[in-house]
This record gives sequence, C-alpha cells and structure tokens, in this order.
Amino acid sequence: MKKRLLYLILPIITLILEILPYGAVLNFMRPPVEEGAPIGNFRELYSYFSLTPFGYANFAPLITAVITCIIVVLLVVYTFTGKEKLRNTIKVITLIGTIISFGPLMFGINFFSIVGALISVSLLSETILLFYTAKGSQAKTPE
Repeated sequence: MKKRLLYLILPIITLILEILPYGAVLNFMRPPVEEGAPIGNFRELYSYFSLTPFGYANFAPLITAVITCIIVVLLVVYTFTGKEKLRNTIKVITLIGTIISFGPLMFGINFFSIVGALISVSLLSETILLFYTAKGSQAKTPE
C-alpha cells in the first residue's frame, strides 16, 4: 500500500496546478485607441476549472481538469484495493488526459502557458510511471 501511495503524488500536484488561475489562456484583440493606431491583443489567464475558456471554445483545460479529478479518485480506490483491472483503467484514462492536456497547442503556442505545460508534463510523467511500473510488475509475476 505504501508503494501505491506514491502514485498519488503527481496527480495531486497536477490538481493543485489546475486550481491556480494561471493555466488556461485566452487571447483577446484590443481595439485601437485612436484611428490609425495598431490593433493589439492581450492575454487572460484562468483556472482549468473556469468555464470562461470553455465558453470561448477552449475545451481542453476543463476536460483535463475533470479527467484529473477522476484519476485522483480512481488512484485513491486503487491504493486501498490494489486491483490490476482498476490500474489498467487508470493507465488508459491517464493517457487520454495527457493527450487532451496538449489540446490548447492546436490554437497555437500563444494559448499554452507555463503552468499548462507543467500540468501536461505532470500528466505525462504519471502516464509513464504507470506504464513503466506495470511492465515491471508483469515481468515479476510467474505464469
């Protein structure tokens, strides 16, 4: 059980980063102040749980946040039960969450923040950890 508790560290860090209001990015156009002035844009940052980016068609942050919550709940259950079928389910859900977390890059690099990159790297690390340790435990079990 102590080894399984280690699986919770990265998803909890990811969840904390998603709560911070620095992850999801929206870029808005700034109207010119006077005629002939250049049009600029400004960048707004939101939490991954905010509905504002979702309303502006940036779906990936909210979906990633919900998937991270599901991962944390499933990992807590796995910590106490240790069922391998549940672990395989968590691996698939974590992989899907990792892929979706890179979704804002479809809009361009301007829609991806450093905190968003840390969230994606954390999910990717959890995915690699789950797949790597699964291969190690399968190799040790006799057939």
